[in-house]
Amino acid sequence: MKYINKLLLGAVSVLFMASCVEDSLLDYRVDKPESVVQQEYLNDYDVLKSYVDRSASPDFKLGAGVSLNAFNDKGLVYSHIMSNFDEVTAGYAMKHGAIVQNNGSMNFSGVEKFVATAQEAGVTIYGHTLAWHANQNAEYLNSIIADREVEFDPDATVEVVDGIKDYAVDPFDGWFGGPVTPVVQDGKLVVTNTEAQPNFWDIQYHVASGIPTIVGTNHKVTLRIKGSTAGEFTLALGTWGKTDNKTISITEEWQEVTTEFIGLVDNSFVMIQSGNYVGTYEIEWVKVTHQEAPSVIVPRYIYESDFSDGEPLGGWGNGSTRTVVDGELLMVNPSVVNFWEAQAAIDFPTPLTDGETYFLSMKIKGSAAGAVRPGFQDPSDYSSGGDFSAISFNTEWKEVTVQTTVTKESASRFLFSYGDFAGTIYIDDLKLYFEESANSLPLTPEEKADTLSWALDNWIAGMMEVSKDYVHAWDVVNEPMDDGNPYELKTGVGKTDMAADEFYWQDYLGKDYAVMAFNLAAQYGSPEDKLFINDYNLEYNIDKCKGLIKYVEYIEEQGARVDGIGTQMHINTNTDKDKIVEMFNLLAATGKLIKISELDMGIADGVITADATEADLQAQADMYQFVVEKYLELIPASQQYGITVWSPLDSPKESSWRADQPIGLWNLNYYRKPAYAGFADGLSGN
Repeated sequence: MKYINKLLLGAVSVLFMASCVEDSLLDYRVDKPESVVQQEYLNDYDVLKSYVDRSASPDFKLGAGVSLNAFNDKGLVYSHIMSNFDEVTAGYAMKHGAIVQNNGSMNFSGVEKFVATAQEAGVTIYGHTLAWHANQNAEYLNSIIADREVEFDPDATVEVVDGIKDYAVDPFDGWFGGPVTPVVQDGKLVVTNTEAQPNFWDIQYHVASGIPTIVGTNHKVTLRIKGSTAGEFTLALGTWGKTDNKTISITEEWQEVTTEFIGLVDNSFVMIQSGNYVGTYEIEWVKVTHQEAPSVIVPRYIYESDFSDGEPLGGWGNGSTRTVVDGELLMVNPSVVNFWEAQAAIDFPTPLTDGETYFLSMKIKGSAAGAVRPGFQDPSDYSSGGDFSAISFNTEWKEVTVQTTVTKESASRFLFSYGDFAGTIYIDDLKLYFEESANSLPLTPEEKADTLSWALDNWIAGMMEVSKDYVHAWDVVNEPMDDGNPYELKTGVGKTDMAADEFYWQDYLGKDYAVMAFNLAAQYGSPEDKLFINDYNLEYNIDKCKGLIKYVEYIEEQGARVDGIGTQMHINTNTDKDKIVEMFNLLAATGKLIKISELDMGIADGVITADATEADLQAQADMYQFVVEKYLELIPASQQYGITVWSPLDSPKESSWRADQPIGLWNLNYYRKPAYAGFADGLSGN
């Protein structure tokens, strides 16, 4: 027995002295309490690291997760770790969120002390972690890819177009009154008056209407106009009973005539009253503008696809189909029917904004010349929510941008109607968006990727600089795989409950973010460093284990070096043992170093410490022994990096990790639990 229970020896001594006084006591037996027997049994064990078979696995590391500050204090935590373990992993203090400040500077003082303390204790450090989505300084990372402010001259203004009526493409559809009807001829609005009318308002019409204007703001109305003779007439901006009126002059030459008005309403017509003018005048276009402080027009996309993901639009009708071939959307209609009888659709989760102007931009061609009719719809009753103008096409690609205003507050569907075209319509780079005015400009995806590449490089270079002389194993990429889609990477795209310290490098750098991280770790570290990728639930979701292995293969195909794979194993006493075995076999087959990186174990059904029975604690001991034995059995010795006990002690009630659960090998008073014996027996093979 290596540890003697002094209280128990004292009790035995007292009984012995008492027997000298009264011989009858020799016949009286008292059974030891089970807790005393169990503690005597556990005290017979040596320190935990003594059970590692160094002859079989000379490089095996028995590790523990620690609080950096508690370890640096060199108190009980320090002594406990130094006695029982070979290696330490800081739970938080070596992560991006702990080091990188909001201004981008990095504070490595705690890490430098941690390295010095570990050297003094004679234990190694497993670096954790370089590239992760959690525990990041997301405030800083988001700030460096935020919209950039655009600097303007504070006295400068820009001309903002409120509306244009261009008769080269637009019909005349305004109100008119009097004996003369305006007509569009050869792309010009033509008005002919053969004799003077009694009043100037006897000939009047809206040359443009539905113009958004700003009450109290100066607006300019400009017309490109000429007459058969020089003359004057009245121009008005506003609405019935509330107009600002001015007199304009025209000549026999084409000219742009500009007049300033005060906006009196927020929706105006431009009206011409020309009853006193005799002759013919022509108008090419009319434009309403105003001046305001400069800003940037920013597109806000509600749909954007180049169809590289292979996902077509939905749709229906006339046996038509919608497929993606070579990154292009193909809409095929077999025969001519009514245009609405073959449609492609995009449904939005929330309605569009009534009164907002939306833009449609795309590349389009057809197997023959034709047209497609885009528009918005209220899917509850199939009524129009605002139609774009029809878009013509031929057999050559062309780029088009059209716009329309949403006219229903319940419009939540976009449609292409193409039933009256028989053949194939090809579409690429489809975008639907509205525009916002702002004094900032979003970075392009390429600019964001370039900025974050620099930030990742700066972070890894800084960490390696202060630790590379002593830290020679790294969790380079942590928890990359998605639980619900285990062959793909995690993503923050569309996530509405993002934590304050959550940031997904892969959403900006793509699949190669891990390639970059491993290359940077190798570049700035030491040649002997062991570089790991690490994830959780690999024993629970075997597809996730396979997905991680596939990702490692991809990383190495891109030229980066991955030395090992870590499996966290935050498990319970009822975890499926067959899956644990399957996981170890899959990991062993990679030929990589394999590390159990964060092993801890709860009682089935989340039993808290106070409610754990002797049977629960024994089940925990048995499962710890099983895990350790299977690791040593199924992972070849040359691939055994080691095992890290993530929580050596049971978890306190106030802990953020598995709070109040008896997950450790020791209880909170540093007394060994049956789990200690199970773990030690697993290491020794007993």
